[in-house]
Amino acid sequence: MNPAVDLNSDLGEGFGSWTIGDDEALLEIVSSANVACGFHAGDPDTLRRVCGQAAERGVVIGAHVGYHDLVGFGRRAIDVAPRALTNDVIYQIGALDGFAHVAGTRVRYVKPHGALYNTVVHDAAQAAAVVTAILLYDASLPVMGLPGSALLTTAKDAGLRTVTEAFADRAYAPEGTLVPRSQRGALLHDPRQVAERMIRMVTTGRVQALDGTDITVQADSICVHADSPGAVGMAVALRHALVAAGVDIHPFAP
Repeated sequence: MNPAVDLNSDLGEGFGSWTIGDDEALLEIVSSANVACGFHAGDPDTLRRVCGQAAERGVVIGAHVGYHDLVGFGRRAIDVAPRALTNDVIYQIGALDGFAHVAGTRVRYVKPHGALYNTVVHDAAQAAAVVTAILLYDASLPVMGLPGSALLTTAKDAGLRTVTEAFADRAYAPEGTLVPRSQRGALLHDPRQVAERMIRMVTTGRVQALDGTDITVQADSICVHADSPGAVGMAVALRHALVAAGVDIHPFAP
C-alpha cells in the first residue's frame, strides 16, 4: 500500500476589497481547505464563494478559527477568557457551516489559525476552550493541530478524532514547534526544497530543523500557506513530487 497524505491550505482570507492568495488555483491542488470564518479574515461574500468553489471540486471544508483580530490577521496572541474563546469558536464554526450547507456540503473539521494555533500548543486552558467548542457544536468533527500539542492531547482525551499537521513552507525548531515568523529562516520559498523535505517527512517521518538537527514529524496532512510568496507554484511542485514518489493524496475527513 502506498503512503498517503492530505494537502491543505488556508483559504478565504480576503476581506472586502482586500484579497490575499489565489483561492481558486489552490482549490485545484489541495484536498482540504481551511476556510477563514470572519474573525481573522473572511467576509460573507468570500466565505460563500470559497465554500461553493470547494464543493464543486470535491475539496473538504474545514473551519479555520482564530482570535477576533482582523487588524492583526489573527497573528497576535490575545488573552481570551476560556468561556469567551469557546463561544468565539462556536460562532465561527456555525458561520462557515451555514455557507457550506448552502453549497451542498458541511464543515468536516476544525483547525485553529495563527496565534491561536501556536497558543494551544502549550496553553492547556485555551486548548480546552477550543475542544469544548467542538464538543458542544459537533463532536464528530476532527481537530487538526501540531503533533504533541496540548490541543491534540486534550482533544484525544475528550474522544475527538485528532489530525496531525506538518508545514511545507515553515521551518521547525529542534523541539518540533514552528520557528516564529519574526525569526530569520522561518519561511521557506524554494519549491524544490519544500517538495524534497515533505517527501522525506511522509516516507521516513523525519524533517531537518532550522539548526540542522533531524527531528521526528509524523503528519496526516501537509499545509501550504496561501499567503506565502509563490504559494501556488509551491503547492503544484509539492503535489507533483508527492505523486511521483508514489504518495497518494486524499482528504483525511470523510
